Amino acid sequence: MPRPTSQQHPRILPYTSSTLRKSDVLAIPVRKGEPAKVFLEAGAEVRTFLKSVDVNLNDLVARHSLTGKAGELLDIPVTTRKASSLKSIFLVGVGDGTRSDLVKAGSTIGRKLRGSSKSCASLCGGKGGLTRAHALALALAAYQFKISGSNESINAPTFTVIREYDVKEAQAMLVGTLITRDLIHTPSNMKSPQWMATQARKKLANLPVEITVHQGGKALARFGGLTAVGNSSPKRPPAMIEISYNSRKRKGPHVVLVGKGIMFDTGGVSLKRPYENMVAMKSDMAGAAAILGAIKAAAELEIECRITGLLMCAENLLSATSQRPSDVISHYDGQTVEVIDTDAEGRLVLADGIGYAMEKLNPDYLIDVATLTGAATLGLSRHYAAMYTRDSALAAKFSKAGETSGDRVWHMPLVDEYLPSLRSHVADFKNIAEKPSVGAGSITAALFLEKFVVGTKKTKWVHFDIAGVGRSDSDSGENPKGGTGFGVRLLTEWVKTL
Repeated sequence: MPRPTSQQHPRILPYTSSTLRKSDVLAIPVRKGEPAKVFLEAGAEVRTFLKSVDVNLNDLVARHSLTGKAGELLDIPVTTRKASSLKSIFLVGVGDGTRSDLVKAGSTIGRKLRGSSKSCASLCGGKGGLTRAHALALALAAYQFKISGSNESINAPTFTVIREYDVKEAQAMLVGTLITRDLIHTPSNMKSPQWMATQARKKLANLPVEITVHQGGKALARFGGLTAVGNSSPKRPPAMIEISYNSRKRKGPHVVLVGKGIMFDTGGVSLKRPYENMVAMKSDMAGAAAILGAIKAAAELEIECRITGLLMCAENLLSATSQRPSDVISHYDGQTVEVIDTDAEGRLVLADGIGYAMEKLNPDYLIDVATLTGAATLGLSRHYAAMYTRDSALAAKFSKAGETSGDRVWHMPLVDEYLPSLRSHVADFKNIAEKPSVGAGSITAALFLEKFVVGTKKTKWVHFDIAGVGRSDSDSGENPKGGTGFGVRLLTEWVKTL
């Protein structure tokens, strides 16, 4: 079986006194509205260094009619009189210096250097979290994943932003996101629930976490949804991977994260149509992968809280042991569900994870993350995840965390008038709203999941449908074609506030 090609991840490094001398590329911002002037706000050290460069930067801006539009880039080869590694100066448009503009500038630079081993120092940035956003965009856009039989090694650039910001925090979010992308991009013939457990142990080694893998008939006896889906793949049976992180400093609120980990989704007996919709389904475990990445980031940063991740892992295949439309299954908490569509399998595995969390873990916060419905993509496209919760204050905190981190979310309504569409004559309820239905597939899926959040009133629940933002159809901005790693930065940013 093939293996992923040996490859490095892009890195974000702290600024040191030798950064300028050792950098291959220096990125200098050009602002919209004042393109005739190159801004060297990083101070005298940079201006002194640039005296050794045999170019007139302001003249080049004028000669090439640079406008300063965000993402515009001019690559200037340079020679230096003093010992230095500098090979190029990038004059890069930063627009008005907003977060969006700095992300575009960083994404352009990162993609320009993707696949190289060059080091880049950027003078772009701004106040607050703007510099961190720029730094992350540099590295995220430079990400690559490849499988090759040529034994080639894929290089990756390193980035330094010569502005004040928390480099450790940015690097932790970056590592968590890139781990998540690697997990998503790995083809499904190379990954399984058991592989996912092995990856969790590898990626979280030497951190204060405990990992328990629940698998087999006895361990999963009450997990009716997970086994109904996963039994379609006897050679790669279902598993719930439980990851527990406890801060070394103190015990904070208990956050339980439940992630959809469908390693590949054919749709089961309700086969996906058209065929093209199935090709990207190796990414249907993006929710579980994001939770692993977020726990990695939180543990590296020693965030003061308790986090339990429940990765609900299975394959949804078409086989003699697949569940059928009209089957009735019993979930962890005893509620029964009539399966109308076997392609609505994500909510079935999540329901067991939520039921287990409510009975066994006593969470203060219960967050589930899943590439759940195409309806979320129709409503919000690729820029916002659909967020469902009845707690407006908590929704506002997540919205703020999303804007700060770049993983943006939109608060959607839980419409009780749609609940009758989930009624069943043979079970407690159905797994989808059956025709004639109210539509609103993302909302009715959230209402389905909410039925399993029962018990103590202290638990605050949020559901994130990341079907639109969990993968990208093309190289766009910070994201490569394929898995984006959405959710790592959002969850890390939010748990910092607890």
